[in-house]
Amino acid sequence: MKHLFLVIFLTFVSLASVNAQVEKVLGDWATVDDKTGNSYSIVHIFKATNGKYYGRIDRMLIPGTENLVCTACEGKYKNVPIVGLVFIQDMEWTGECLTGGRLLDPESGKFYYGKISYSEKTGKLELRGSLDKMGWFGRSQFWKRANQE
Repeated sequence: MKHLFLVIFLTFVSLASVNAQVEKVLGDWATVDDKTGNSYSIVHIFKATNGKYYGRIDRMLIPGTENLVCTACEGKYKNVPIVGLVFIQDMEWTGECLTGGRLLDPESGKFYYGKISYSEKTGKLELRGSLDKMGWFGRSQFWKRANQE
């Protein structure tokens, strides 16, 4: 009986720590321009009812960009407003990061493989978009919590 209790307890503790890690990824993030270091939008990362994770552009921070549309996009995303655009799609939590989904780049209209991880050391989110599933051919952006603006 003691062993059963111990197994149940350890399972609960490990699930709680995994949930605590994924909770750090969720919420509002300020995207940061690689070249200038300035924030240009607020992205909301959330878990949907299907169990997958998504990211939506909630607000543009640069004056004059509030009404931009995805002119480079194709299909159902063509001319869709950037604010409200769900550009992080179908990500799954692997225990360490979000992966397996795709990222839509509103500037180019292209989709990329995606990976999102949280750094305990810096408190920043790393979003990596790549041409290949392994992530070798791509680039990363580092975002900060929106409340740090």
